[in-house]
Amino acid sequence: MGAQWKAKGKDLAASAKGRVFGKLVKEIMVAARNGADPAMNPRLRLVVEQARKVSMPKDTLDRALKKGAGLTDDAVHFEHVLYEGFAPHQVPVMVECLTDNVKRTAPEMRVLFRKGHLGTSGSVAWDFDHVGMIEAAPVKAGADPELAAIEAGAQDFEPGEEEGTTLFLTDHADLDLVSRALPAQGFNVLSVKLGYKPKNPIDPSGMSAADLAEVEAFLAAIDANEDVQQIYVGLAG
Repeated sequence: MGAQWKAKGKDLAASAKGRVFGKLVKEIMVAARNGADPAMNPRLRLVVEQARKVSMPKDTLDRALKKGAGLTDDAVHFEHVLYEGFAPHQVPVMVECLTDNVKRTAPEMRVLFRKGHLGTSGSVAWDFDHVGMIEAAPVKAGADPELAAIEAGAQDFEPGEEEGTTLFLTDHADLDLVSRALPAQGFNVLSVKLGYKPKNPIDPSGMSAADLAEVEAFLAAIDANEDVQQIYVGLAG
């Protein structure tokens, strides 16, 4: 489960690209506030590259860029909100939201956290590191992720979420620099983002199947909320 939670059967959900596109559109709009030119806006460039990798239609991408930059009459302002708390059985959780109405999102999160515990700001964040996360695949067999991490300037690496991939971890300020350097080290960058990695993840092998099912159900309910962008969970593996 690790740093970023993905629901069981997420590959089926991801096939409904509207959900994926919806999250990326919000990210693009927020990043475009600092300029609609990806070449001059590193954060925007990274999100645009991710959108292209999932085949977002050009019209959808262009509309998001213009809205975010305030170049249309129907611009929408999204606010980044971070909710911290615990899933059932005291599993720490960080939930990132992008919302155009915090007065709607906040009570929805309170309801969703009733089966766990919604904490205050900082109550869980201390147990996570804010890092850059780059998932990449070797261009050819035999590429050495350890050497690539050293040469590209990553802090660490571990197996990625997809089979055969590597997750390179960076200081949040070095995310763009490392993502640009990895291709020269034989790795094709698949996704780039800032996220949260648990410092002291709980070993799920010490939990019963019923307890783990409760945690999964709790996380799936949160993930279904339209304002939720990412969920980070303090479970190992």
